[in-house]
Amino acid sequence: MSTSPAATNVSRRPLVSAIVVALVALISDQVTKFWALSSLSEGQRRPLIGDFLSLQLVRNSGAAFSMGAGSTWIFTIISVVVLGVIIWVLPKITSTSVAAVVGLLAGGAAGNLVDRLVQPPSFGRGHVVDFINYNDYFVGNVADIWIVVAAVSMVIIFLRTEHSHSGARTDE
Repeated sequence: MSTSPAATNVSRRPLVSAIVVALVALISDQVTKFWALSSLSEGQRRPLIGDFLSLQLVRNSGAAFSMGAGSTWIFTIISVVVLGVIIWVLPKITSTSVAAVVGLLAGGAAGNLVDRLVQPPSFGRGHVVDFINYNDYFVGNVADIWIVVAAVSMVIIFLRTEHSHSGARTDE
């Protein structure tokens, strides 16, 4: 039994969407980090919106909020595993919107993984380049934004799916 070219294109749409979104997320993250490294002085703060949002170059050896700063190699392994799972699951996703969100997550994870692989001090132990200071609460980067947007989007998709499967109308 063969499938028509139109059916093949429809079945590939989620995968293609995920790849495009992942590449855009990864490239935007790496371009902004390159800009931060070439334009900002380490530790110096440049206000954007008062104290609420500023630019401040920081090299983060840990995860969110600099947790686990002495365990950079563990975050490298976790990132590789997460990306491996995404690559394994992605071809099975039939929803273009879900695939795009997973692509956003993959692009964000890959952006920070690139830093861990190529930034000083060494391969696999590199410090992530952070430069967006949120009112001194934490300093992050564009990859972090993509990861958070992907997580929130997944929750919304899940809640909408659960809502529609519970017999309730989804157009309310």
